Amino acid sequence: MKRLALALVATAAISTPALAQEIVRGGDPKSAIASVVTVPAGYDTIYVSGMTPPVVDANATGVAKFGDTKTQTIGVIKRLEDALKSQGASLSDVVMMRVLLVGDPAKDGKMDFAGMMEGYKTFFGTAEQPNKPSRITSQVTALVADGMLVEIEVQAARKPKK
Repeated sequence: MKRLALALVATAAISTPALAQEIVRGGDPKSAIASVVTVPAGYDTIYVSGMTPPVVDANATGVAKFGDTKTQTIGVIKRLEDALKSQGASLSDVVMMRVLLVGDPAKDGKMDFAGMMEGYKTFFGTAEQPNKPSRITSQVTALVADGMLVEIEVQAARKPKK
């Protein structure tokens, strides 16, 4: 009888969704990113391919066609936001972000990390949207089009739709 009771408790624990748990974002609260994010079982995962910036001046060439790093970051994050919305999610659901930055010619070929952060901070860690993802930022040689300085991909997690 004792074994049967234990088996029933174990079965109930396995079949009960873990949705009572929430996503945990850890690290220094003053940091712009989470150093670790834990997503409990039962959440939907959304993978969004790398997005590049929209054209801001069709008559321009090079970086001027897409804007500086801050402008490109804002444009890319807005595209990511639209992609997430199409899946019933939002930027608050982002748990991991990978940022690729091309060296800016105006900065002697070095990535404009500060410019990217200015754009990033308008969407993450704000009063309206306090959630911050884990993130990696890397400098790459080039992206798909001349003048593109920013590409970002994200993974998001959200409670399943009922």
